Amino acid sequence: MHDLIIIGAGPAGLTAALYAGRFRMNTLIFEKMACGGQIILSPQIENYPGFPGGISTFELADKFKKQVEELAVTIEDSEVTEIGQGLESGKAVFNVKTQNGNFQAKSIIIASGAQAKKLGVKGEDKFIGRGISYCGTCDGPLFKNKDIAVIGGGDRALEDAIFLTSYAAKVYLIHRRAAFRGSKILEEKVRANPKIDLILDSVVEEISGRDKVEALKVKNLKANSSSEISCQGVFIFVGIEPNTAFLKNLLEMDEHEFIITDEEMRSSKDGIFACGDCRKKSLYQVVTACADGAIAANAVHKYLLNQ
Repeated sequence: MHDLIIIGAGPAGLTAALYAGRFRMNTLIFEKMACGGQIILSPQIENYPGFPGGISTFELADKFKKQVEELAVTIEDSEVTEIGQGLESGKAVFNVKTQNGNFQAKSIIIASGAQAKKLGVKGEDKFIGRGISYCGTCDGPLFKNKDIAVIGGGDRALEDAIFLTSYAAKVYLIHRRAAFRGSKILEEKVRANPKIDLILDSVVEEISGRDKVEALKVKNLKANSSSEISCQGVFIFVGIEPNTAFLKNLLEMDEHEFIITDEEMRSSKDGIFACGDCRKKSLYQVVTACADGAIAANAVHKYLLNQ
């Protein structure tokens, strides 16, 4: 019987584990992929406090992990597939089903994060892995001296457009509005980069090719006219969707399946807390994920003291 099981080892889950370990709670973390979560899909983070000039996301994630391991908190490589609830000595406990067996805990923190959202246009599913990617760090080296398109207008799109110029001959940055949603400093870098062509007020209607991506059909929303862009790669950054399908209606969520919590990270079910990108909030950043994790662990500690 664990005091706490944390689902997810991104910045939110690892920060929650750090605080839980310092509270000396018997804590277990499950992570289905790699420690670090979505941040390791970008090469570097420049807006995390304490690192002037930025830091490699892999290095930052490794520092998080080492801090947690110093407190003897165990991180298991396994996917959680279901959470159930039972009773133990008259008290509520949670049954956590994973690929490697079943586990019990007095409390749960869900820090399962989110994943890249699909664009939802013709040709997208056909060319995933054949020219379409959702991770510049992962696949950028495959497009050396190629023409590629980056779709999106937030920080992630701007960051990866800049990063991909290290490999590509040309980067088309396509955004549906005239103004970007990302930070001004990133926008300034994008506009100053001679390898980046901006295609604004425009949307992608179709991704085409034979065996691999060869072209995009792009519609200018102001002119109401379509044109074709020749390219060999497409990188899509149009938002995120939460990894909450495994919860199977266990908790209250919004219309996009983000978990609804209060300011103490408490979900609609006593004993279950949520933090990071899987919860509904206004700003999805590493620093806010860490704050969420600290608050969640503190709330769990108070919850267990009252049981």
